[in-house]
Amino acid sequence: MAFSREDVLKYHKGGKVAVTLPKPLQTKDDLCLAYTPGVAHAVKEIAANPSSVYDVTAKSNLVAVVSDGTAILGLGDLGATASIPVMEGKAVLFKSFAGVDAWPVPLNACRAGGANVGKTDPERVIAAVKAIAPQYGGINLEDIAAPACFEIEDRLDAELDIPVFHDDQWGTAVIALAGVMNFATLAGKDLKVLKVVVNGAGAAGTRIADMLKAAGVVDLTMFDIRGVLATTRTDLSRQNAAHARDVPEDLTRRAALAGADVFIGVSAANVLSGDDVRAMGDFPAIFAMANPDPEITPEAVAKALAGRRYVMVTGRSDYPNQINNVLGFPYLFRGALDVRATTINTAMKVAAAHALAALAREPVTDEVKALYPNETLEFGTGYLIPKPFDRRLLVEVSSAVAAAAMDSGVARQRIDLEAYRAALA
Repeated sequence: MAFSREDVLKYHKGGKVAVTLPKPLQTKDDLCLAYTPGVAHAVKEIAANPSSVYDVTAKSNLVAVVSDGTAILGLGDLGATASIPVMEGKAVLFKSFAGVDAWPVPLNACRAGGANVGKTDPERVIAAVKAIAPQYGGINLEDIAAPACFEIEDRLDAELDIPVFHDDQWGTAVIALAGVMNFATLAGKDLKVLKVVVNGAGAAGTRIADMLKAAGVVDLTMFDIRGVLATTRTDLSRQNAAHARDVPEDLTRRAALAGADVFIGVSAANVLSGDDVRAMGDFPAIFAMANPDPEITPEAVAKALAGRRYVMVTGRSDYPNQINNVLGFPYLFRGALDVRATTINTAMKVAAAHALAALAREPVTDEVKALYPNETLEFGTGYLIPKPFDRRLLVEVSSAVAAAAMDSGVARQRIDLEAYRAALA
């Protein structure tokens, strides 16, 4: 359904987030408990026992949604103030889908000077986030341009004792991995034998490659705007160099796609042709996730592969198999917060992808069917990934993340998973 500019601005009037109070403030006693003199006891408790901040403040369920506005959606560098509607939207999704309180934190003074004027200054972003961190149980980085986003996340993850997660890097990667896992199930193949081509080597593409390899993919060839990531290239970032292959620098995307099982695009519209997808294997998967216009349209793929079995995935909600980050980040943070994890590590991300993939293979509830009356919701080529409004996501993904955090040793608090699942349900 399309909405007019006027409809959207009317919806946004007054903003999308506000403070709600979980405790009453209606009497003199309430005032004494909430503020002076009673609040002094909470202050002294934290000073004497710093970990009690999780018990006597909102920290245990509060996430900062941080951006400098240098890579807003597909709109580009429009600044911190312009990023606020997106950050508010992210906060709404956190609360609506996983009960996590989140607050927008746009950073307006994090630009470099001199020859790099206007670009993200990683040191300023890192300093700003570290300064606000005491209030929050986790940090969700959003819409920060590459390559600065890599250093910012890596440094903050290392230097803070709370989860730091750049959703533009990892959110898309987790959901894409779940989709590839289920494609492999349909194809009857193990991940380690898939031939994968990734087009786009920015934040999302790089982390998709990381996640696929962490889950078992071996044969992966990656392209950026200059061509294939070959080991002989001297212009690759550290993150991109990790995915370089010993191939000729003039290897074309068409040649790489010959016989490929999976194409993953996080690049630009219309870079893939019908001939390209026809060159792929007998049962190909095309993950064309550029927004708003994919690398190749589902209509073009249907025409090119008429009579053949295939999987088509996009980043759009008006086609089946949407890679939607809301399937991931609320539940990754829910599980991480509930065991007071110090990080969201690879094991937790892979566990989330496995949980998503497994849920898509389960029969869909009547509640979900009612929300999507015109769609086929039976596991197969047209239904590879769960729908965002499947309430089972909260239980399945959050508990998988919490279990992985405990198993991998990054949880500061152990929980009974059976009781936890029951509480989430």
